[in-house]
Amino acid sequence: MEWTVLLMMLMLGGLWLKTRDQARRVALLGRFLQQHQIEKLMEELTQGYLRALGESDPERQAPIWNRLDARELELSNQFSRFAADFAQVPEADARVSKLPLALPFATRLFPSATFDLRQALAVHAHAIADAVQNRGGLAPRDKAYTLSAELFLMQHTCHWYCRSRAVASARLLARHQTSYAQVLAAVAPATRKAYGALVGT
Repeated sequence: MEWTVLLMMLMLGGLWLKTRDQARRVALLGRFLQQHQIEKLMEELTQGYLRALGESDPERQAPIWNRLDARELELSNQFSRFAADFAQVPEADARVSKLPLALPFATRLFPSATFDLRQALAVHAHAIADAVQNRGGLAPRDKAYTLSAELFLMQHTCHWYCRSRAVASARLLARHQTSYAQVLAAVAPATRKAYGALVGT
């Protein structure tokens, strides 16, 4: 009986520590994100893409795509500023555990199983800018597909930092009906290579 009580106390203590650490991470990331409209712009683009793709007439699609160009550029610029701002965060506060589930003090206990969110955000900023600039000359539909994947992967990274990889993947699937593996397959090859080298996918 005593061992059962002790085990329950340890489990509750671990849960409290994990919850406190996650709350700290959410607050830290939120402090930087609140200076921008990244989430709002992402939603506008997602809805805009659906409207454009829902039009069968290319002449009616064209003005929608043209309006979205300006929103894409604004999102890219804001995310680049956000990544640059977050780069000032101390390394210890930017480490992300690669373990599938959240554990208290995981980034300090297992430093080799971590990656730096500052570097990940820099990868995402570059990838989003490349997708928006569309140097490959993709058709609007293909450009929207690639940029959406880049944005979903970035969102997954932020959720991973705040919670865990498992929670981030579950949220990605619930929000966008897309798996982590599907998103990785849909981003640009350069993103996949840089991101994979950083997080070990």
